[in-house]
Amino acid sequence: MIGSILRWVLAWLYAIAGYLHLVRPDSFMTIMPDWVPAPEAVVLWTGIAEIVGALGLLQPWSQQLRQAAGIGLALYALCVWPANMNHFALDMARAETGDGGGLGLAYHVPRMFAQPLIIWLALWVGEVTDWPLARRK
Repeated sequence: MIGSILRWVLAWLYAIAGYLHLVRPDSFMTIMPDWVPAPEAVVLWTGIAEIVGALGLLQPWSQQLRQAAGIGLALYALCVWPANMNHFALDMARAETGDGGGLGLAYHVPRMFAQPLIIWLALWVGEVTDWPLARRK
């Protein structure tokens, strides 16, 4: 039961984030590391990947497809970690210079700690792993 609820919650969060990538790409462009090639295309395709992954988690007929979605979303969360770290660094630099704007430590520190949890959760709700919470059979 809890696995099903968490699967729906994670899928909706990814679907909303994917939608925002498509309709408001500028906010994602501002946190993109400079070394990322074709940043506009990356924002577009990451939004599409989030939506497709969310749909994959929610479909009821194929455990293999749910597993593929879980793996894909876990890899996605791992791959966007550099953008999250860049966002953290940019906001801390803004705070240091007194430019204002940006999000503070109360946002960024939990976000950095949440990233491994999100990776694990994608794998768990995608039924790729049972660790450490085994499902009832």
